[in-house]
Amino acid sequence: MKKRLTLKIYGLVQGVGYRYLAQKEAVKSGFSGYVANAEDGTVELVAEGSQSDLEDFVLWCYNGVGLAQVQKIEKNWSEATGEFSDFMIK
Repeated sequence: MKKRLTLKIYGLVQGVGYRYLAQKEAVKSGFSGYVANAEDGTVELVAEGSQSDLEDFVLWCYNGVGLAQVQKIEKNWSEATGEFSDFMIK
C-alpha cells in the first residue's frame, strides 16, 4: 500500500540545487509528488510511494544532496491520494 510523506527540510537548502537533486532521486525511486522552496527558507517535499522506499529517501534527504546542509527534517505520514502523476519541482 502506498503512503504519502510530507517533509519540511531545514538548513542551507535553498540556492544549492537541493530541489533539482531531490527531484532526480525521487524520479529514480519511482515516487510521485513535488518539491518546492518555502518562503521561510525551508524546502517542502511531498512524495508518494512505498513506506520502506520513502524511509530510505528520508536518509538520502539528510545526506545525499551536494552542498546542502540539512539541520532537521519534520516528517508527516498519511495515506497516498494518487493525485500526482509524476514528481515535479514547483
